[in-house]
Amino acid sequence: MSFISYLINGISLGSVYAIIALGYTMVYGIAKMLNFAHGDVIMIGAYVVLTMMTGAGVNPLLAVLISMAACTILGMTIEKIAYKPLRNAASPLAVLITAIGVSYLLQNIALLVFGASAKSFTNIVNIPALTLAGGKLIITGTTIVTIFACIIIMLGLTLFVNKTKPGQAMQAVSEDRGAAQLMGINVNGTISLTFAIGSALAAIAGVLLCSAYPTLTPYTGAMPGIKAFVAAVFGGIGSIPGAMVGGILLGIIEIMGKAYISSQVADAIVFAVLIVVLLVKPTGLFGKNIQEKV
Repeated sequence: MSFISYLINGISLGSVYAIIALGYTMVYGIAKMLNFAHGDVIMIGAYVVLTMMTGAGVNPLLAVLISMAACTILGMTIEKIAYKPLRNAASPLAVLITAIGVSYLLQNIALLVFGASAKSFTNIVNIPALTLAGGKLIITGTTIVTIFACIIIMLGLTLFVNKTKPGQAMQAVSEDRGAAQLMGINVNGTISLTFAIGSALAAIAGVLLCSAYPTLTPYTGAMPGIKAFVAAVFGGIGSIPGAMVGGILLGIIEIMGKAYISSQVADAIVFAVLIVVLLVKPTGLFGKNIQEKV
């Protein structure tokens, strides 16, 4: 039963990574940039929920909705102020360095506003635990909600991208930004929408992450954000199903590494997976080779 318990915990953690990775993969797939500040948006979202619940006494569900709205506005603001002026920059390093700068900016703002001390996050999931195998296997309500939330988000996002006009505009911008603009698609609006969706998902991921691991600091989103980026590359960055599969596999690898090898080297194992994937299949599990036109 221990193996099954570790497997379920790995799927739960991987589901959080998958939700975060969806934000990475959407932004990269459409805007062709890596938003390394995405992990810190997770942290901001968790702080908003905690502040709403403990400071204002807001209902948990309403607090999550407020957090999603706040993170959506934050993501769109970051894109407009920090990334949009660099969209046609000669070097992609300019956007990458800016993203790192935005990440440190959000961390330091959180330090000034909320302080450096760790805060205890209240678990907002009130679903009772599921007991199986005569009490030998217990699945917490947080685990159940996290796994189902990941599945619902992935399915909803896939339907949105494939069946709606904004989603089809995203696909067009991803294929050829110039041609999409000539066809009358609002490229700037489409990229802003992508950041909005990714940031709203980051708020959900922050709540689920802090519900499972109830400690919140200004650096809470840093490592999960990096691991989610690894998951996006693992699954094939730019692929929505790839982000989900990559996230879940990475979560399982991390939990199994902690359980059967050592908790001290679990992170090293995660990043070793990235190296192996890049060596064996650089495009990831679901990635496609893109031929450059000359």
